[in-house]
Amino acid sequence: MVKLQLPNPGLEDRIPSHAELEVLEKEEADSRPKWDNKAQYMLTCVGFCVGLGNVWRFPYLCQSHGGGAFMIPFLILLVLEGIPLLYLEFAIGQRLRKGSVGVWSSIHPTLKGVGIAAMFVSFLVGLYYNTIIAWVMWYFFNSFQEPLPWSTCPLNDNRTGYIEECAKSSPVDYFWYRETLNISTSINDSGSIQWWLLLCLTCAWGVLYVCTIRGIETTGKAVYVTSTLPYLVLTIFLIRGLTLKGSTNGIVYLFTPNVTELANPVTWLDAGAQVFYSFSLAFGGLISFSSYNSVHNNCEKDALIISVVNGFTSIYAATVIYSIIGFRATERYDDCFDKNILTLMNAFDLPEGNVTQENFEQMQRLCNMTDPMTFATLKFESCDLESFLNDGVEGTGLAFIVFTEAITKMPISPLWSILFFIMLFCLGLSSMFGNMEGVLVPLQDLKIIPPKVPKELVTGLICVGCYFLAFIFVLNSGNYWLALFDGFAGSIPLLIIAFCEMFAVVYIYGIDRFNKDIEFMIGHKPNIFWQITWRVISPLIMLVIFFFYFVVKVNEELLYSIWDPSYEDFPKTQKAEYPNWVYAIIVILAGVPSLSVPGFAIYKAIRNCCQKKNDQKGLMSSTSETSVNGNLKNSA
Repeated sequence: MVKLQLPNPGLEDRIPSHAELEVLEKEEADSRPKWDNKAQYMLTCVGFCVGLGNVWRFPYLCQSHGGGAFMIPFLILLVLEGIPLLYLEFAIGQRLRKGSVGVWSSIHPTLKGVGIAAMFVSFLVGLYYNTIIAWVMWYFFNSFQEPLPWSTCPLNDNRTGYIEECAKSSPVDYFWYRETLNISTSINDSGSIQWWLLLCLTCAWGVLYVCTIRGIETTGKAVYVTSTLPYLVLTIFLIRGLTLKGSTNGIVYLFTPNVTELANPVTWLDAGAQVFYSFSLAFGGLISFSSYNSVHNNCEKDALIISVVNGFTSIYAATVIYSIIGFRATERYDDCFDKNILTLMNAFDLPEGNVTQENFEQMQRLCNMTDPMTFATLKFESCDLESFLNDGVEGTGLAFIVFTEAITKMPISPLWSILFFIMLFCLGLSSMFGNMEGVLVPLQDLKIIPPKVPKELVTGLICVGCYFLAFIFVLNSGNYWLALFDGFAGSIPLLIIAFCEMFAVVYIYGIDRFNKDIEFMIGHKPNIFWQITWRVISPLIMLVIFFFYFVVKVNEELLYSIWDPSYEDFPKTQKAEYPNWVYAIIVILAGVPSLSVPGFAIYKAIRNCCQKKNDQKGLMSSTSETSVNGNLKNSA
């Protein structure tokens, strides 16, 4: 077993002993927030971990990487990478009773950059995440209509037909790209602020402020609704989905593994990245949440329960989503067939009902034999259920295009729309609680905000600052900016932070000390599984993922999707290269958090070096002189 530990002078002075820890807990009982009960803590952690990514990113990755085959690397990496790091974050937060900045600076002063990096990531992700909640609110407000506004195309100015952009694409595409985003054709074309989205953004940050106004004292009450309601809505959708025609086609497609995908390194890379997203690891919020627990709380049991809930939620949500996608694909397949049947019936003047899906090919052959010349002029669409099922859309498109289209085909569609967007709102809001905690607590630990300033005012200032910065996402080019943030703010920085966290605990804090801490807190030492994963397997997996991710991204041409009605293949989105100035933004988004870790360590080393030189100069400049009575005296 690896026993390497780097020298760490002064550690005993920076952390409380086990005896001091119990005294400290009693002393902090009135001054430091704490959970009302265990259920409140567990629901908050589940709400932070289980977010929008479980509903739309995980199903998309399953679809992209061979259906059920993707679940194999996901579950393997969840066990070998996700659960050990989750347990480590819970345990170190509970032991040192501080937020992310406080924990890592206590372990070693040069590690304060790890906490600062986590704060930056929480801040950047929170900026765009709450904009998605604003979009959800816009759709929710528009759901109180019959028919739904994205169910049909609007008429043109002459009222003689549909608006051309909508007629060329679809009602759901038009409502999303034009009526919601009013999207421009380039990230260079910023346009103006869309007032309806600005109102929704105001509501989103207002609701978040009310829920986080006093930290866990208020979020702890909100999670009883925000963390449980999504499961109720998912269950309702599953029951409804299973009654729809073709829903089983989607579920079978999801769970049918294409084992050849297991040989693809990108499948494992995406699975490893998804584990980070689905657990909300390295954001700092989980460390803060666990620090409010009792010293003797069983953090190992908590980590295992939350891991099982998280993994189950990803698979359960994917099942629900694909039951609806199966229904949507079947509807599109039937519509395609109906057009072909109508084409054949009109050309050969066949009686209605004579041609069905079952006898279509037979009727085609018969018509071809009857009048080959006429049959040769007919144009039939290609109808393949597999291709409709394979027509996946990533991220926001899955919620705002695919799912909304499926909802329009359901009876009482406004009800299902309201339920769906309530679910997304709760998932997003409970995740934002953790992001806010990941920003607020480090700011307090860094002493940037004086302790006398009321918590309500601090939370308000953070929310207002983020609100104004988020204006960039409600411009005409806002969706392009959001995709940029989503792609780079929470990718490489999270891998670097997570690796530093594990390395710091095992090799700087000391794995033997950590084992004794856990034995003191929960009554027994971590078993051999935790020892092997913490010391070797998990850090190694993170290094491999980082290396491959870096290689893939460096060699990949950076493109973004443009919605342009003048594009020759419209309604397909056009792929275009980012303008050169965007690379500077990418460096800020991914570089600033990542470089905070070595940057602060270098700053600390230089500062310590300068202090030592000053101390030596001070010693050298002090001279000894002989006094009148023969004694020595020092004069500086």
